[in-house]
Amino acid sequence: MQLPINPPVEPMLAKSVPKIPTAEGMAYEPKWDGFRCIVFRDGDEVELASRGGKTLTRYFPEVIAEARRQLPPRSAVDGELIVIRRDADGGAPRLDFELLGQRIHPAASRVNLLAEQTPASFVAFDLLALGDEALVEQPFTRRRAMLTEALAGVAAPMHVTPTTTDLDTARRWFDLFEGAGLDGLIAKPADIPYAPGKRMMFKVKHARTADVVVAGFRWHKSGPVVGSLLLGLHDDAGTLHHVGVSASFSVARRTELLDELAPYRGGSADHPWVHGDHESGQRIPGGPSRWSGTKNLEWEPLRPELVAEVGYDAMEGDRFRHTAQFVRWRPDRDPRSCGYEQLERPIRFDVGQVLGGDPTARG
Repeated sequence: MQLPINPPVEPMLAKSVPKIPTAEGMAYEPKWDGFRCIVFRDGDEVELASRGGKTLTRYFPEVIAEARRQLPPRSAVDGELIVIRRDADGGAPRLDFELLGQRIHPAASRVNLLAEQTPASFVAFDLLALGDEALVEQPFTRRRAMLTEALAGVAAPMHVTPTTTDLDTARRWFDLFEGAGLDGLIAKPADIPYAPGKRMMFKVKHARTADVVVAGFRWHKSGPVVGSLLLGLHDDAGTLHHVGVSASFSVARRTELLDELAPYRGGSADHPWVHGDHESGQRIPGGPSRWSGTKNLEWEPLRPELVAEVGYDAMEGDRFRHTAQFVRWRPDRDPRSCGYEQLERPIRFDVGQVLGGDPTARG
């Protein structure tokens, strides 16, 4: 591969901010919830590069084929790999990160099967090179204009992300597009170059809190202190489901937590997860997966009597999409009252309208 810029290249990153930033010429884009990916194409040679220099090429043969068919013959395009779920009940199509995660499989036969069953799409949002020209030193406004022109003829499953410089439209996108499974907003200053590995952009994500049952914990690898808290929510039938973890604690706080959890340890005799029924659909703490590898996932049960308030950004099905942030203990809450009904569910929105540039969505 002989391009003006060749892999490995770390993608430019975004810094988290609490509210939508404003500045002259600031561009706003939907924040896609998928795998960050730079597609390098030099004729028939195509490489899908993720963060950290890892290759995604072998896992997405259908994207390789589309890149050869639709992307400029010599180009480096930054974007996101996504999977769109279309339910049989006719609900609005939306992003599904869990289905996307299943695409990372060691067996070639499985990779090819999933490429047919859950094909991925690629959403382009920046251009690093075109022909013999490297564009990383160019301001974003020029890169965006060249991206739009170079990919003007692409069709699904290749897309160019919508963008706007109108703040009111950006605010509407932030509220509306979550219902299609998107993650928030990205804000890009007009004059920024493409700086690999640097946090030159801004990201704004949804922030919410929920009261959850703390029904177990895992030890930290550094020693006999708390590594993470295991969190649960009750469904309408009263079944307690494992919905995620809270793990971002200081060294001192991990020791304090061990003392705070001590009165609730030893509750395995009738614990709803120790004696849970995964086959019936109950979510319980599981074993190693392709994501955890050989990581020790053993856990210690706690009597499910503790309630904590945690911060979270989004749900993935019936669990927290990312690690939840511990806020405080809630001794005033009955653990039986901690259910899914307290969670804010965004109105479903068709991701096709985001990708297709529906005028009512853009404003």
